[in-house]
Order: sequence, then structure tokens, then C-alpha cells
Amino acid sequence: MKSETAAIHLSNNTTDSNRPVIQPVTLSTTFLHGEDSIVYGRFDNPNRASFEKVMAALEHGVDAAAFSSGNAAGSALFQTLPKDSHVVAPLDMYHGLQKQLLEVFSQQLSVTFIDMMKPDQVREAITPATRLIWIETPSNPLIQITNIPEISRIARESGIPLVCDNTFATPILQNPLDLGADIVMHSATKYIGGHSDVMAGILVTRHNHEWWEKIKTVQAIGGAVPSPFDCYLLCRSVKTLAYRVKGHCANALAVAEFLQKHPGIEKVMYPGLQDNPYYQLACEQMRGFGGMVTCLVKGNAEETDRFVASLAFFSNATSLGGVESLIERRARVEGPDSKSPENLVRISVGLEHIEDLISDLAQGLDRLH
Repeated sequence: MKSETAAIHLSNNTTDSNRPVIQPVTLSTTFLHGEDSIVYGRFDNPNRASFEKVMAALEHGVDAAAFSSGNAAGSALFQTLPKDSHVVAPLDMYHGLQKQLLEVFSQQLSVTFIDMMKPDQVREAITPATRLIWIETPSNPLIQITNIPEISRIARESGIPLVCDNTFATPILQNPLDLGADIVMHSATKYIGGHSDVMAGILVTRHNHEWWEKIKTVQAIGGAVPSPFDCYLLCRSVKTLAYRVKGHCANALAVAEFLQKHPGIEKVMYPGLQDNPYYQLACEQMRGFGGMVTCLVKGNAEETDRFVASLAFFSNATSLGGVESLIERRARVEGPDSKSPENLVRISVGLEHIEDLISDLAQGLDRLH
């Protein structure tokens, strides 16, 4: 099945005797004992099983594990690493997972942050204690593109697992497991949920192995799993994922092209622009350029905040991947330890009419300058 078909048909597991077309919500936390039956809601649930099944299929993996958030998914994975393990991670990565590595797991893990655009830095960062290479592509917030096949070769030669945060791309645009990654991670809160009303995370594995079984144990025993209703919403949303992503990509390219030409913008970061340094690589390993656009406004932090606040159709809010457009000055959100420039804004381009979005950006920039 193609992605569009799999998303619709593999997200249903209709065991109800009334044979509904859409899987009902199974809210029960406990189940009658029986051979091969579900025992307890923390271990399994029909709605969660459907969500994990469809995500494994979309990412071309063999199994998936759903969590209550993207951070919970990352945390479960980090928890399985032996004490005193070393992790190689990108300089430009999601702030929440970066803080996990630096603060939550600082007593268990050490981490080296490197420029993933330079494979030689990955080789140089590897030590005898390295147990994980983590990549994020496209990256947050600079929209950098990591060469997945190249980094996977380095990981394979060193016998180190490679995990890819595929949140910005979605399985519609990119399948890291096909390019050599061992596990894919998503904040399903974003494009997979797609409507800014459900929080979840997902891990998908290329192979069943001992490490994966440890991750599944953390999922079951730790209990940071999404609710049945969350999984129901995710299965509903994933049915339209392919078509929503196409709309996000088309609108984002148009927004990026407009911003690139506007005198009030210093720089635009979007891999769909042909002069972008990652354009060719994105063409090779992605099937579209995504719905996220980052740019530098000509102005200081205060002026950038004024621009963000002046917009009507771009809500000043943190998150991405919903049908509505969002914008934020990233350094303001990340706090005092942020490495983002003070005039950097991250835009999640939604599914509103593109003429309305561009008109809104134009009036905001014209008002600023």
C-alpha cells in the first residue's frame, strides 16, 4: 500500500461486534484474562495498537511504541542507555530534548554536540563510550538538513545505533529507516496529530532487537503512554496526513519565496529555496521540503516581537504542524540559554489560503519598516 492508503486502512482495528467502519474508543483500563489477551491498559490498548501499527507501516519499520509526548519518547530511549554512555547529538536540535540530555540525564550520560552538517565531526566525536548518535533533520529551528545515509554509514562502521528525529519531515516526506537509521522518533503532537489538540510521541524501529525490547519495557513499566482517546484522535488525524503535508509544503514554499524577496527580512532558511545550501540534499532524501520556515527579521528583539504581534493569521504560540499558522521569536521561548539569534522567528505555515497568509506577513513587515 502507498502511504495515503496505509494511513486510512491500517489505522483501523475494528473488533466491535457491530462492525463499525471506524474503530471505537476502548476506554477500559483492564481486560478479562485469557490466552493472548490484553491484561492492563498500561501494557496495551486497541486504540494504541492501531496507532502503533499504522506508524510502523508509514515509517517502513517492524514495530512502534507510542508515548504521552515526544519528550517522553526521547526520555524512554535515553533511559535504556547504560550508565556513563556517551551520546553524539547535533548543535541544532529541539530545545526540549537538548535540555533532557543536559539536565535530566546529566548523571547518567555525557553528550557532545557537533555540527551534523560536517560528517568528519561525527567521526571525531565518537569515543569508546559512545552508545548513540542522534540526528534531527530538518532541524529545529534552523531547518538544516543532515545527510542521513552518510551519518548512518559512520554509525554502522562504528557499531553505534543511529536515531533520527523525523518530526519536521513526517513519514510522508522522509523515511530515515530506509536511509540507514535504526530508530525514528516523532513528536506526534505536531504534524501527525495535526490539529493542536493532542499530545503524543512515537518511536519506530527498523529491527526487533534487545535494545528495542528494553525500550518497550520502559514504555510498559514507566507508563508514559497516550490515552485511548489520544490514540483515537491520532488515528483519525493520520488518515489525512499525506494531504495536509502537501498543503503545508505548498504554502511554506510560497511564504519562503515571499520573505526572501522582502527588504524587511535579513535571511530565510527553507530547503525548498534553490539557493539554500541544503536544497540538493533535500531533493535527494526527501519527497518535499516541509511546512516550517525560519527567517531573520531586520531588527532587534523588540522590533521582531512587534512584527510577530502585528500578525492576524499567524498566532504567536509555541508548537507546529497544526492546520493553523503559528509564529514565534524562538529565543524568547527557549530562554536565557538559547543559542538562537534574537531576531530569529520560526514559522509553522498552516493551511489557510496562501494569499491571506502573504498579505498578513506583508502588512506586518511594512508596518515595522
